[in-house]
Amino acid sequence: MKYDPDKHHRRSIRLKGYDYSQGGAYAITVCIRNRECILGEVVGDRVALSALGTKAQELWLAIPGRFENVLLDEFIVMPNHVHGIIVIQGEVKTMVEPPEPALDAPISREQRRQMLIPKIVGYFKMNSAKSINLLRNTPGVPVWQRNYYERVIRTEEEWNILRQYIAGNPQRWHEDEENPSVFR
Repeated sequence: MKYDPDKHHRRSIRLKGYDYSQGGAYAITVCIRNRECILGEVVGDRVALSALGTKAQELWLAIPGRFENVLLDEFIVMPNHVHGIIVIQGEVKTMVEPPEPALDAPISREQRRQMLIPKIVGYFKMNSAKSINLLRNTPGVPVWQRNYYERVIRTEEEWNILRQYIAGNPQRWHEDEENPSVFR
């Protein structure tokens, strides 16, 4: 299929001009390609991880060992997606100059690649995909959707709501839009 910019463009969900290396908390969701349930299954009110899900969880837990000043908060590996809160502590050195004058200034692809949150998500997706493909004997097959969802957490109340949402995800699986058996 020939590339058509009117049909095949991707709209960024990122805040324009926002430096995703700033200290703070970020809610992240990454989804398996085509919503395929390869990471486990929901049994009762918990997730029973497959070997692939266990590998994804191991690599999520490895994030703080790879990135300085980064902590993990609440997270869960679901059958076909991962929700987690990543916390960047303190002032993190970044290559990105602050936008002028406000958040509507565009940031280049090169600047975005220097930001910490995209680096963390890229590291997780790349390494978990390699490990999952190794376990499945499917080298080079895409595992994750091309992008990811992120939300800058701005208040303690929002943080607590997101923690509860993540922790309660298995109990709501029967109504989750990522559940392919519910939304076909």
